[in-house]
Amino acid sequence: MILLLKNGEIYAPDYVGIADVLVLNGQIAAVERGIDITCTGLDIEVRNLRGMRLVPGFIDNHVHIIGGGGEAGFYSRTPEVTLSSVTECGITTVLGVLGTDGTTRHMETLLAKAKGLTQEGITAYIYTGSYELPLISLTGSTRRDIVLVEEVIGTGEVAVSDHRSSVPTVEELTRIASDTRLGGMLSGKAGVLNLHMGSGKEGFSSILKVLKDTEIPIRHFLPTHVTRCRDLFEQSKIFATLGGTIDMTAGMNEAGGFAGAVSVPDAVNLCLENGIAIDNITISSDGNGSMALFDKTGRVERLIVTKLSGLRREVKSLVASGLDLSMALKPFTSNVARVFGFAKKGRIEVGRDADITILDGDMNVDSVIARGVTMVESGKAVVRGTFEEQR
Repeated sequence: MILLLKNGEIYAPDYVGIADVLVLNGQIAAVERGIDITCTGLDIEVRNLRGMRLVPGFIDNHVHIIGGGGEAGFYSRTPEVTLSSVTECGITTVLGVLGTDGTTRHMETLLAKAKGLTQEGITAYIYTGSYELPLISLTGSTRRDIVLVEEVIGTGEVAVSDHRSSVPTVEELTRIASDTRLGGMLSGKAGVLNLHMGSGKEGFSSILKVLKDTEIPIRHFLPTHVTRCRDLFEQSKIFATLGGTIDMTAGMNEAGGFAGAVSVPDAVNLCLENGIAIDNITISSDGNGSMALFDKTGRVERLIVTKLSGLRREVKSLVASGLDLSMALKPFTSNVARVFGFAKKGRIEVGRDADITILDGDMNVDSVIARGVTMVESGKAVVRGTFEEQR
């Protein structure tokens, strides 16, 4: 099937203007004005997208695809994601993480889920490793996982400065980062170490010490949840000024139950005001994760469940805060593709995968195309997961 998208306003994420996009065999074959191949006699679907914005499909680099949570007991475990819960948010690529529970959830299940999502039409990768130490892996070695398993692109999420972590030492973090880097080098992958940042006293101190005392490049570290409190966010800006990339969590704000958190729009604009480039920021959803809030007696007061829809909401909130759409899109698209070495993702340009999210005039997700196949139309999934109820 050949797909021709006509007259859309293209943000690639850099602004292109009104143009057509030709999709052939799941990839972008042309981006230019006035494409006309209707006279070829080929089977072509033509869609007129006048008034719509075409942007790269969002890449969500932190999703609990097999469920998360469990910190308040077995009843608090969240379920697996469904295909439509991903695509209806404008997301075409996900990176799965194991999360807090490395006891009843397993790497094999995580890998199988990623393979299933890819077979269903999007693109899915995973991190090897776990919240706690010793790290959980598929082959007995996180480095071997990265080298030998196609879907494994790094290690994470490893918890740092958090009451739920194993309190990794500087030496342990150094070894994990070194193994992750070497695994990436041997396999031609980015070798990214995803670090869950808690609000403990340690903050970024151990990470900064690893960077100071070793030769491991800063590009291999991706600290996430950095806006959960003001002190942590201030430390993350130091990390970013050294050339590192920081990952903010969509929806992590006081209204969402995160007391003391810095909202994504405020955090992004404060970074820009402090000379930190937008290229040093990624934004993920922590989707399908769960966190229990306890009172002073240890009784559960509330369960917070993070949603993949946080990504599409934060795109709108960043634009509402004054950012140009082309800049607002980068932490969800091209920046993530660069950090993880996804050469076929993150941009609307010739040779890239045809992962395209179409936004309406109100910046809502209207349609989603993943690897050339239309997954969402008029805001609703037209392709659903194997065991989803068909509507």
